[in-house]
Amino acid sequence: MPALPHGGVGARIAYYRSVVRPKMTQKQLADAACVALGTIRKIERGERGVTDATLEAVAEALGVDPTRLLADRGPAHTRVHDALPALSAAIAAYDIPEDGPIRPLNELRAAVDEAVTWRLAAQYTRIVRKLPDLLTELARAYHEAATPERREMTQLLVSAYRSADAVAFKFGARDLSARLVELMRWVSPEAHDPLLSASVAYVRTETFFAARAHAAGLRALEQALDAAPAPDTVPLIAARGALHMRAAVVAGRARNASAAALHLDEARTLADRVPEDVYCGTAFGPDSVRIHEVSVAVSVGDEHVGRALDVAGEWKPPTDLPAERRSSFYIELARAQLWSGLADDAFESLKVARRIAPQHTREHPWVREDAATLRRLKRADSETLTNFAEWCAAT
Repeated sequence: MPALPHGGVGARIAYYRSVVRPKMTQKQLADAACVALGTIRKIERGERGVTDATLEAVAEALGVDPTRLLADRGPAHTRVHDALPALSAAIAAYDIPEDGPIRPLNELRAAVDEAVTWRLAAQYTRIVRKLPDLLTELARAYHEAATPERREMTQLLVSAYRSADAVAFKFGARDLSARLVELMRWVSPEAHDPLLSASVAYVRTETFFAARAHAAGLRALEQALDAAPAPDTVPLIAARGALHMRAAVVAGRARNASAAALHLDEARTLADRVPEDVYCGTAFGPDSVRIHEVSVAVSVGDEHVGRALDVAGEWKPPTDLPAERRSSFYIELARAQLWSGLADDAFESLKVARRIAPQHTREHPWVREDAATLRRLKRADSETLTNFAEWCAAT
């Protein structure tokens, strides 16, 4: 395998373009990163510097963390990990935020919507750069809001906490994630919004995943389902359906196949009543249910794994689904393929997941485990597999 060059960021971009992503031309990289071709050429020749925005766009197009382009060696993902303490500091003072300016409500709404877009696209570096200051500003706005604005401020704060939690949970900061979940649970009742309550119940399951307390997580979701209003509107149908999808996965992790099947059937029934992929805190619709069917099959394991292969043989997630969810489909499919002795197919699925959502794929523990297994099996091209395993820090 060629040695990683030491000639600066441009040389590293050229290296990853031509070796880690074979046959990727400068024009293809420019198009994927939405950067001018002339800019890519000058950067690779060392004739111009790279802004943070350009570096992130190029890194995302190449499927690598920006820190890989900035340094020859050292721990991966430093930028995100180094930013996590700032998130902790922002939420530590949730009830006593420091004084400062507060933007108009419409501007705060736009900033939170942008963070949600980044979460769905698994662009975690952007989230950690912007969220600490935004969370502090939202806390100020929440505590100073007049009664008419208080409900929306509550919704914005929960949504921002959730975007921050996506980073904390994916990057292994479990204590920080749990604190963010508790803050969502603390503030959400003030909105008197059943959709928001359902969304928070959905996210709360992360704490049970982290603790491997799957039976308790299933009880919590079933309580949330009992408390949810009748599904008589599209948003309420989507919210209830999302809870059933989540409950199916949690039941699968608990190896409770009958409960998993029951919740999956409920989710399918509800999905038939709404348009494709409604978004109410999380995407819901027939496509999302199919993805969760794969997840459930892999979670339950044993003779159920074949169902994941059957689903994938008939269908692939459409590109308009959130990137994080689509990459999860291929990560879980890869595990089913590996367990079924389809090692080459499993590696192809992992590569698809990386193309869709690089940061999400790299941080997923199953990816590291499966890449390490594949490397031991030596069933794929050794150089390509070695590159992939090093990229995701598989051991």
